[in-house]
Amino acid sequence: MTFAEPQMLLIVLLVFLFAGAVKGVVGLGLPTISLALLLLVSDLPTAMVLLLVPSLVTNVWQALSTGDGGAGQTLKVWRLVWPFMLPATLLVWLGGPALTVLDFSYLTRLLGILLIIYGVTGLAGVRLDISRIPVGWRSAVAVTVGSVNGVLTGMTGSFTVPGVMYLQTLNLSRDELMQAMGMLFSLSSLGLAVTLQGNGLLAAEHGMMSLAGLMPALLGMFIGQKVRRRLSPEAFKKALFIALLLLGLYIVL
Repeated sequence: MTFAEPQMLLIVLLVFLFAGAVKGVVGLGLPTISLALLLLVSDLPTAMVLLLVPSLVTNVWQALSTGDGGAGQTLKVWRLVWPFMLPATLLVWLGGPALTVLDFSYLTRLLGILLIIYGVTGLAGVRLDISRIPVGWRSAVAVTVGSVNGVLTGMTGSFTVPGVMYLQTLNLSRDELMQAMGMLFSLSSLGLAVTLQGNGLLAAEHGMMSLAGLMPALLGMFIGQKVRRRLSPEAFKKALFIALLLLGLYIVL
């Protein structure tokens, strides 16, 4: 089945509708969910290209949704996270060449492992405490974690591990954390697009399919935001982590 066939187009649209709904409820998950589900019908580089436009647009929207803090809040968040964000964005290119030299099955399994880690730590409520790290070491930790996140993004298309886990240690308010995650996912999407293009993996057909996934993703976000008012975000997060764990196990095994 090719992406020119109606059945494949329908699958892609439904994936982004669902992933957008997840993001609307809990504020994250569109790149991770869409990547994991697209792997069921495509290879890893293709899935990475397909998520680019929906991920970039929805997360720019999230990053610029300043809440009650306005532009001052955005600047505050950026000052806190930039030592992490820069390597997380700029070092995506370092992981990208793995897509051209390694068997896709190895990188796909690596993605599965990352999903398992994310699912298990989320269910266990594991949270690192950055306050326990000496102040003089915190910038080095931010750069190190950002570098690892960037390389893994280039290799697997996943923006989440260990980046989101790190952002959760910064004791940000809910709105600030949502902005920080929006910044991470937006910049990572840009870095991934440049890396895929540089490695000759950004096909025009798949780029158009990615663009087609934008409207379902936005519609899903709208639906998810409506659902969030009636559903406990904590209960939904638990279901999300279980789903990611099962997807990760399926991919690995």
